[in-house]
Amino acid sequence: PGVERNAPLSNNRPLDQLRPVKFELDYVMYPEGSVLISMGNTRVLCNATVEETLPRWLHNSKLKQGWVTAEYSMLPRATLERTPRERNGPGGRSQEIQRLIGRSLRAAMGTMAFGEYTIRVDCDVLQADGGTRTASITGACVALADATAWLSRTTGVPDPFGCLVAAVSVGVVEGEVRLDLAYLEDKDAGVDANFVMLEPDRFVEVQGTGEAGT
Repeated sequence: PGVERNAPLSNNRPLDQLRPVKFELDYVMYPEGSVLISMGNTRVLCNATVEETLPRWLHNSKLKQGWVTAEYSMLPRATLERTPRERNGPGGRSQEIQRLIGRSLRAAMGTMAFGEYTIRVDCDVLQADGGTRTASITGACVALADATAWLSRTTGVPDPFGCLVAAVSVGVVEGEVRLDLAYLEDKDAGVDANFVMLEPDRFVEVQGTGEAGT
């Protein structure tokens, strides 16, 4: 604690300090929940939609259970060089990320018995500078909380939201353990990990990869 990092674009923040985090609520006027989250220079738009439909495997359930899911995509110029749009459905990386977001959001729910509704959160990366999946989880949770509050006001069901979930990256760069990596740190990290937690202290998921180290 207190040791500062020297990687470019890090603003010499301490190794254990997050980048500045900002939430802009009701960013889009139409969704039941809408949040623009900024973590440093990474910006993700998270829009939550309440749909009167269910996945096929939940149809005719006697539990009156709803479903929470997520989709993730990155705009072509969210990155330094243009990346093609995924016109034939999400690629492998996008599928992995949106499944992680969905699992994290379902962990945040107090109950799934909120009627035959699907809450779908679309996470669109507007600008990527590291930590897009962790920013998506954190922003999507806020959008989800607004959407469940809307559902409760509209239908009279008790608000099914449980507690906040958030995520952050951790990496080892040049032998230093660093929190919340920006892209220039992440691309050179020997170890890259993501932590997803419920407040105050419960783990949802831990992902770790030894890229060039252990």
